[in-house]
Amino acid sequence: MFGLFGIIEIFALLFFLPLCLLGTIFWIWMLVDCATKESNQSNDKIVWILIIVFTHFIGALIYFFVRRSRRV
Repeated sequence: MFGLFGIIEIFALLFFLPLCLLGTIFWIWMLVDCATKESNQSNDKIVWILIIVFTHFIGALIYFFVRRSRRV
């Protein structure tokens, strides 16, 4: 019924789809966090938003560990 490639495709779908969804949710969370909680005193907010938008998950991780931890 299913060949070896069919099983691999099903495994990839069941494993990577939730992983990608969680990454996208985390990305949106960090983007909203940056847009709402960063100060407007300098260009930091704009720079961080651009970093998060253009580097997606990696930028969100960088923001989470570098910038967000300082505020908390």
